[in-house]
Amino acid sequence: MKTLPAVLVACCGLIVASAAEAAKPKPNVLFIISDDLTATALSCYGNTICRTPNIDRLAAQGVRFTRAMCQGTYCGPSRASFLSGYYPHATGVLGYTSPRPAIGQRATWPQHFKNAGYYTARVSKIYHMGVPGGIEDGGDGADDPASWTERFNSPGPEWKATGDGETLEGNPDGTRPVVGGNTFVVVEADGDDLVHSDGKTAAKAVELIRQHADRPFFLAVGFVRPHVPFVAPKKYFQPFKPYDQLPLPPKIPGDWDDIPKAGINYKTSVNMKMDVRRQKKALGGYYACVTYMDAMVGQVLDALDKSGQADNTIVIFTSDHGYHLGEHDFWAKVSLRDESALVPLIVRVPGKKPAVCHSLVELLDLYPTVASLCRLDVPARLQGKDISALFDDPSRVVREAAFSVAPSRKGFLLRGDRWAYIQYAEDASQGVELFDLFKDPKQYTNLAGKPEWAYVIEDFQAQLAARLRAVRDNDLATD
Repeated sequence: MKTLPAVLVACCGLIVASAAEAAKPKPNVLFIISDDLTATALSCYGNTICRTPNIDRLAAQGVRFTRAMCQGTYCGPSRASFLSGYYPHATGVLGYTSPRPAIGQRATWPQHFKNAGYYTARVSKIYHMGVPGGIEDGGDGADDPASWTERFNSPGPEWKATGDGETLEGNPDGTRPVVGGNTFVVVEADGDDLVHSDGKTAAKAVELIRQHADRPFFLAVGFVRPHVPFVAPKKYFQPFKPYDQLPLPPKIPGDWDDIPKAGINYKTSVNMKMDVRRQKKALGGYYACVTYMDAMVGQVLDALDKSGQADNTIVIFTSDHGYHLGEHDFWAKVSLRDESALVPLIVRVPGKKPAVCHSLVELLDLYPTVASLCRLDVPARLQGKDISALFDDPSRVVREAAFSVAPSRKGFLLRGDRWAYIQYAEDASQGVELFDLFKDPKQYTNLAGKPEWAYVIEDFQAQLAARLRAVRDNDLATD
């Protein structure tokens, strides 16, 4: 009996394997994003006061990235970037608008899945949506209808919730009433989880997972907490009381003396007129909202487990940017320091081992990476990287430096292993910051004014100019 040549046998094996791979059902995608969340508030990232058991559970099953960076340090530019596949200065979306006018007919991340036959749904805030105003109104915000098969909003009372409320910002004499807007307000609210936006979001996500377990889905679930106002059911505040027991970050005398004016964040303990009591209550309110959001994440993950689809679903958890909780006496977002520019990122891929990955990555990488993992075409125009190899070898390095911007202060950040370089204005006319992360990981000492580091500054200025040229050299002007 004649035997087939070894080469032919090998080719047949590859054909069979390829056919088997093609016959496998496409993985689902469950994308969960929290609003204004710093990784330092999560217990899986080392917080010993704020417990997040559900996000921790996901981290124990997936790959937890320790150096993931947003591309814009506030909501609008960040979300428009990772959803469109372009850096903010490529699309020009430097504020709170949809990327659609800039990208024309090019498919967004969820739209790419929709075009491939997936059911795509948005629940609450995925593209930019004003908080609290947009949540009170229940509107779509700067949404992109072409991205979704269906979309659902989750209105809630926000700062108007009944309960024990206090305005912490701009209220040194205690006479200011509870107010809306982008204001530090704490409301220990009456009622249960479903009174509020995130409770409704979790319930709708659970319903959609049950309804669509029989076809490929891309489900984007947007939680608005811990974005201000710090509103959650009362039970979530109890672990952090009394607030005066909460430790604040260290205050370093003269911390702002060596940085340019543009480097001082837009919200500080000073300009918010928050004394130590109010700062600690703000921290407690933030943590309460994180634990509430974590509980809602748990409901969604439980529903996925019960659906029988967990073993065929890529789960992603992240935030649109980080958040200062008193570090450098800064609060909130917009800053280009690590607390604001780094984000939590956890990705669970079926069949891949749990791990911790220290490579620098960007939120912009999610679009090409998840498309690749789901065996879809990866558009060559995308400005992020396919980092799917990290799920097989998390020790790899895929970026030497990551890039982020703060358009409201004309700020740019190149963040590598050793150096964090921050420049204000493209010609550096509003100042520069340079931090040696090996010796100064908390970024207290700006080296930009020291002659011995002038060569490093020059190199980074050249790198930044080249990066901006590459970002702007794209196909968006070809329509």
